[in-house]
Amino acid sequence: MSSPTSIAPASTTDTEPVERVPADHFGGPWGAGSLTFLVPAITFYLWSCVAQHDGQLWLPRSLDDVIAMFPVPTVRAAAIFGAWMALQVVLQLVAPGKVVEGAPLPRGQGRLSYRMNGLFAFAVSIAVLVGLLASGFLRASVIVEELGPLLTISTLAAVAQSFWLYAWGRQRGKLERSSGNVPYDFFMGTVLNPRFGLFDLKFFFESHIGMGTWGALAVVLPVAELERTGTLSLPMIVVSACQLLYIVDFFVFESNLLSMLDIIYENYGFMLAHAFLVWMPFNFTLQQQYLLASPSSLPAWAAALIVVMNLVGYVIFRDANLQKQRFRKDPTKNVWGKPPKVLETKRGTALLLSGWWGLARHTNYLGDLTMALSWCLACGFGSVVPYFYILYFAPLLLDRERRDHKLCKDKYGADWDAYCKLVPYRIVPWIY
Repeated sequence: MSSPTSIAPASTTDTEPVERVPADHFGGPWGAGSLTFLVPAITFYLWSCVAQHDGQLWLPRSLDDVIAMFPVPTVRAAAIFGAWMALQVVLQLVAPGKVVEGAPLPRGQGRLSYRMNGLFAFAVSIAVLVGLLASGFLRASVIVEELGPLLTISTLAAVAQSFWLYAWGRQRGKLERSSGNVPYDFFMGTVLNPRFGLFDLKFFFESHIGMGTWGALAVVLPVAELERTGTLSLPMIVVSACQLLYIVDFFVFESNLLSMLDIIYENYGFMLAHAFLVWMPFNFTLQQQYLLASPSSLPAWAAALIVVMNLVGYVIFRDANLQKQRFRKDPTKNVWGKPPKVLETKRGTALLLSGWWGLARHTNYLGDLTMALSWCLACGFGSVVPYFYILYFAPLLLDRERRDHKLCKDKYGADWDAYCKLVPYRIVPWIY
């Protein structure tokens, strides 16, 4: 790899005190420190529910029960993990894709460039995976057997990466921002854009690893059901098809990630490292894992309603985001066939008051939540485990909306207050 373009070697000025930010998110240092242990524990517990307890919640009765919840890594799992990671790194480096600029960096540091090759890389990855499965060289049931060890290996990798990133940010000195509190900064991160040339680590792990591995498991788990039972159940088809639509859409519009808080604002620490390596691939496929552990049926009419619900959510989610992008490129472009209503701000920019963005300040989140609920409903009502996604995702988006609200308030001041009066609803029009 080439030397980092956005990460300079430490110098006399680099080691001066960093820009301090308040340690006030997720309950401050105590909350962040607790989440550093709680988030992995939740993931291991949920894996145990589907792999060891037929998809049901359970309570440990002895220390042995707790120990059994943490699978021992295996050589086979390490080989699968290493091969997948190597494939993704190679594809990030060599797969074709246009280079685009990200959002302006803080303190007038310009913009970073990113190579958008996620869709090509994902297509190649799935083609390779399907080829291995179809040829019999790799069996989906083997991957399912190794999910526990893979979870352990991925968690250890996230921890190791987080220590490395923490040290990287500390070396950067005043070029980065942090709170100065070690537990809080380990969880939230101390470096914003760790990268080597165009190889941006945060972007790569969120896109290729987080979303890509989720997509790979959304293919593997139905094949495992086919190997195990000789058929594909309707719930499994519905869940994986709906999720793959969402994942492919992400890669089609991969550049949208550059406008998200994850990339623009959040440092890369344990919170994101664990999210990309562990939380997304393992917890976002709990529905399919549950259906393998506890097969269930779904009437055709219910499946049709769930698919329609998912598509409605998808339309809201995608169209709202497209309206935002079009408005940023051309503020005069019609919205829903009419000239857009806008609020001019003292910063010289305008806030959109038309379309989905005139109904609520984050209607795209409504679409996201609608899709999430549809995936859970496809699993029936035999357990709360497959509903973890919506139970986690709803508070996450509520928190993200609040954080975005605060950032916009700091950015626009009184103009944001005026905007909120014109668009009073946060996510759900006429309700919230």
